[in-house]
Amino acid sequence: MHEWQTGRLLVATPALEDPNFERTVVLILDHDEDGALGVVLNRTSDLAVDEALAGWTDLVASPPVVFGGGPVEPTAIVALGRATASVPADEGVSPRLDRVRLVDLGADPVLAAADLDHVRVFAGYAGWGPGQLELEVDAGAWFTIDAEPADVFTPDPSRLWQAVLRRQPDELALFSTFPADPSLN
Repeated sequence: MHEWQTGRLLVATPALEDPNFERTVVLILDHDEDGALGVVLNRTSDLAVDEALAGWTDLVASPPVVFGGGPVEPTAIVALGRATASVPADEGVSPRLDRVRLVDLGADPVLAAADLDHVRVFAGYAGWGPGQLELEVDAGAWFTIDAEPADVFTPDPSRLWQAVLRRQPDELALFSTFPADPSLN
């Protein structure tokens, strides 16, 4: 029996061959018997948030771009914010990620600023049907790792895959040095 992964990270293993997820770090926002949903934390785009969402620029974490949240519904927008104070368990992404919550981008950004330190915006998301994520984890496609709030708002998303793996114990940390193209090794 698998435990639900809500609030944890999926870190793509070198064995994962899907180009949509190569070297990605995915934050799982919801995982239950109906499947799983998450956002890719380390795939930036060239689209500046101020070009896509008027009024949110002052709250956007650096880099101030829209992130590619995943291949599902690429026009859907998901936003995560870091609250200025702890949020009730039913409002946060997970008790594991104190102060990280979903943000309603339809709200007034000036009012939202009173409760948020910063926001990260994602276009699209990653999704798995019932039992699909469990099968992929069992097949060795993903490492499941505890998330840290700083992972969501890292100022250096291009290094997140290595950084998350490097902080792991024992042999798992060695994967952080795995070359992007092993044939050049």
